[in-house]
Amino acid sequence: MDTQRLILFLIFSFSLMFLWEAYQKHVNPPPPVKSAAAPAAPGAAAPQPADVPTGASAVPAAPAATTAVPGTPPVNGGAATAQGEQVVVRTDLYTATIDAVGGVISDIALARHRDATDPSKPYKVIQRGASVSIAQAGLIGEGMPNHRTVYRVLPGPRELAAGQDRFEVKLEATAANGDPVIQTLTFHRGSYVIDVGFEVRNATAQPQSPYAYYQLTRDTKTALPQSSWTPAAFTGPVVYNETDKFKKVDFAEIDKLASDPKRKAPFTTKADNGWVGMIEHYFVNAWLPPNEFKGEREFYVRKLDGGLYTTGIILPMAPIAPGATASTMVRLYAGPQEQDVIGALAPGFDLVVDYGIFTVLAAPLFWLLKWLHGIIGNWGWAIVVMTILIKLAFYPLNAAAARSMAKMKIVGPKMKALQEQYKGDKQQLQIRMMELYKQEKINPLGGCLPILVQIPFFIALYWVLLSAVELRYAPWIGYIRDLSAPDPYFVLPVVYAVTAYLQVKLSPTPITDPMQARIMQIMPVAFSVLFIFFPAGLVLYWLVNNILQIAQQWHVNRMLEKEQALAIARKR
Repeated sequence: MDTQRLILFLIFSFSLMFLWEAYQKHVNPPPPVKSAAAPAAPGAAAPQPADVPTGASAVPAAPAATTAVPGTPPVNGGAATAQGEQVVVRTDLYTATIDAVGGVISDIALARHRDATDPSKPYKVIQRGASVSIAQAGLIGEGMPNHRTVYRVLPGPRELAAGQDRFEVKLEATAANGDPVIQTLTFHRGSYVIDVGFEVRNATAQPQSPYAYYQLTRDTKTALPQSSWTPAAFTGPVVYNETDKFKKVDFAEIDKLASDPKRKAPFTTKADNGWVGMIEHYFVNAWLPPNEFKGEREFYVRKLDGGLYTTGIILPMAPIAPGATASTMVRLYAGPQEQDVIGALAPGFDLVVDYGIFTVLAAPLFWLLKWLHGIIGNWGWAIVVMTILIKLAFYPLNAAAARSMAKMKIVGPKMKALQEQYKGDKQQLQIRMMELYKQEKINPLGGCLPILVQIPFFIALYWVLLSAVELRYAPWIGYIRDLSAPDPYFVLPVVYAVTAYLQVKLSPTPITDPMQARIMQIMPVAFSVLFIFFPAGLVLYWLVNNILQIAQQWHVNRMLEKEQALAIARKR
């Protein structure tokens, strides 16, 4: 196999991958979302997507309705219900909306991340509008308030003041038995974490043992467009605990669980550690219990009416003696998958950034890129410098390969003579060519090895560019404003095609058939057509690599020509 054949193999492999992804999208489309699942306009009545979680063996079931929930809305996710008072809060990173009905977090608009279809608007990691993706919490116990309870909003700040690091929004409700309940949402400066807690005072003469639940509800719509030329990013629930580690739960799997109650869940449902989340391309919403909390918790996923799905976690509160007060708190992270940030919040939380099977290489590659970006301040130039560093790391290997390819060019006349001599006997021609390679100490496969070494880096960088939110809308120079998206004017693919053609001219092929040789010469240029659909950052990496390879090959060719001339002069 020579360099050109290897490139042909790469084209075939990538084409096969893209065809498989397209086929999967065709035969397994996302479950359709019923139009009644969300209101047509933000101000219209919204559906109440989930009922209170019940069914946990250790958790008492919540009643369908209680006196603490006046005007209980229907549990059908497609039914429209009135919203309560909307509390809008602002931090330095986002604007959030809290619904007085249940204290539901119904909207979070990120200030530093833009909408994919309309960059003039902020990206909404949580919303209840054209699509549904909301965070809910409540208590489970006799008459306890849940995410359908109408709370009273207590006075207090609604945005961060100058010099203030945090502020609280408090909501108050009364359980059916008279227990006062305070729901507190704490917002922090410079953080996408919201602390959501409950404080319960036992006003009865009997001990109370309530449970708290925290859940995320969404439809199957994706906020970011999915290209048919790239692997689809996973959208849906994830569960993490030390037993199963990181588990993705497809919406299709939840459909199966809904149709067969006896079906075993694909994750451990009870553990004393772990968290739950909903992920989509670049962003994640997750409920993260405090790391120091080691009480048993229960994980669940459910299919709801109206094309909605929910995942959540149930935690026990400390027993509350008569007249005593107990509290619980879980952190909600709603924001981008910034790897330095999320890795420090909870064990395994950094796994939401999915590099596939190339994680072992992509993770350190991203670390190197981020380190270079910290020095240079531009992701595009960081990719250029990283490519140079990788090339330097494999310089001995590349030099040996370049020398082997240069020798192929020098023995070109001898090879042509053999082709003429044995043009009617291909088997004898192959034998004579092998003898020539052995005599001249040439490895005909030498040119393939550097490309084989580069392929894992190429694919790993491909996944980094597709998965790292840090590179979303990352500019390079001029018109290239997003290295994670294809070059809009195809300049990089065209320049790559030119360098590929030059590289072919510098790298002779041992193929004897003229037609095959011609095809192999065209293949590197044809490969550039695929780059039209690849992220600009990936094409930039391969382009810089090609330029360096051409420079090295040219240098080695000149060296060998001088050595050959010197050897001939000595013989004279």
